Amino acid sequence: MHALVQKGVLESIKKGLYIAGPALNTGKPEPLLLANHVFGPSYVSSDAALYYYGMIPERVYEMTSMTTKASREFSTPVGLFSYTRLPLPYYSFGIKSVLLSDQQFIMMASPEKALFDKVVSTSGLVFRSKKAAMEYLLENLRINEDSLKVFDTKAMSEWLPDAPKKNSLLRIINMINDL
Repeated sequence: MHALVQKGVLESIKKGLYIAGPALNTGKPEPLLLANHVFGPSYVSSDAALYYYGMIPERVYEMTSMTTKASREFSTPVGLFSYTRLPLPYYSFGIKSVLLSDQQFIMMASPEKALFDKVVSTSGLVFRSKKAAMEYLLENLRINEDSLKVFDTKAMSEWLPDAPKKNSLLRIINMINDL
């Protein structure tokens, strides 16, 4: 492997994970796809998923994923990958397989789960009212109100018994139902 890396045929992402190198001139793989392989088990979530779904306007430079293992970060030649630990069974809710292109599938949170994961994984973020939840979603994250109106709040409610920050997540559900 070392010789192939030296010749530029392969590029090391981390120990044991390689992509086609610059000598092959094939371009870099999709960071969302790599996120599932850099550390696992994991699924893409939070800002990265919200941006993918077109829910937040800010471009994302860090691929945020959730895992059942200890939280980790990896700085690689193709970008920064962060993994946040979530408890089971909450971790397993709201994950779906998403087709990127050319038969490339990734594991990603649904929009609802990505939003929940963003709140759950943001240290110190607690909503004490529906108004506070609304301000955060509409003003801080700049999520379009119409995007929230199509959220499956029934499924979101089913995740609550096993979720961290239950009260904050319930306020989000109630706020969305009031839209």
